[in-house]
Amino acid sequence: MDHSLSDDYWEKRWQKGETGWDIQSPSPAIIDLVIQETDLSSKILFPGAGSGYEAAYLFNEKGYKNIFICDWAETPLKRFAKAYPEFPKEQIIHGDFFAHTGSYDFIVEQTFFCAIHPEWRKKYRNKILELLQPNGILMGLFFDRTFNKNGPPFGGTAQEYERLFKKYFKIKKLESSTLSIKPRLGSELEFIFEKR
Repeated sequence: MDHSLSDDYWEKRWQKGETGWDIQSPSPAIIDLVIQETDLSSKILFPGAGSGYEAAYLFNEKGYKNIFICDWAETPLKRFAKAYPEFPKEQIIHGDFFAHTGSYDFIVEQTFFCAIHPEWRKKYRNKILELLQPNGILMGLFFDRTFNKNGPPFGGTAQEYERLFKKYFKIKKLESSTLSIKPRLGSELEFIFEKR
């Protein structure tokens, strides 16, 4: 199994503090997308949620109650549960995303897709299709760049993402994000893909 799909690999990175993807606050681009595209009753999954800043913000500040977070690593989920005791424990899922079962209106992508090896991207797409309800939506941010080292993270281009998803999703949006955090501005694509 590729190490990027290992709960042990991610758990060790959290324990060592090797979490360069963790921006320490809710992503403005993600918050904007969720608020614009969903309503308070929407059932929303954040795979590879890590610290779960966006889920916490939407739950506590905006009144979303049907939010689920999932991660391979237990450490960030324990921290999340301690920091937000009012967040339902059954909506905090420690486990393998690819073994997860459920049905969602929206799945929100941020730094999870780029964390898995490109060889697993079709498996990711197929799992998203399985978890989304009819006309459900995958949305979030993809990297619009390549990296000079072996990942994770693994980059990509709009053309690659179109090839991977367009047969199975209506591409409603795929464009450079204007709300990316400063270090990632110009290197992220904001997207909305609707399941066909």
